Amino acid sequence: MTKRLAIGDLARQTGTKVNTIRFYEDIGLLPRALRTASGRRTYGAADVRRLAFIRHSRGLGFSVEEIRSLLALADEPERDCAEAAAIARRHLRDIEMRIARLETLRDALADVAISCEGGRAADCRVIEAIAGAELPVEV
Repeated sequence: MTKRLAIGDLARQTGTKVNTIRFYEDIGLLPRALRTASGRRTYGAADVRRLAFIRHSRGLGFSVEEIRSLLALADEPERDCAEAAAIARRHLRDIEMRIARLETLRDALADVAISCEGGRAADCRVIEAIAGAELPVEV
């Protein structure tokens, strides 16, 4: 029989907090863990791979629902991967829109920061711009 990991070992091996592992179980991204006779959760190699997939997906900025869809596809290897490509394309569009907003924000912030000549905080152009919404705030 293959060695099973306790939740703390899984957490250490994957760099995931125990509470996060429990959360992923609660929302169905990870299957419910098998339990020992004493009720402790145990995890196998498939759980380690699935959690690594979830963590990597989160690191790439995919939402929980996108990850859920990708996992459903991964669970059925004979399915067409066009849906995965569509999810990736939608996510890429979202990222590109976010980058465009961030570039606009960067340019506006740079203009304000450059215009600061020092002096009293009461007359600070940077503080005025932030307080007065001269900078675009939607990110």
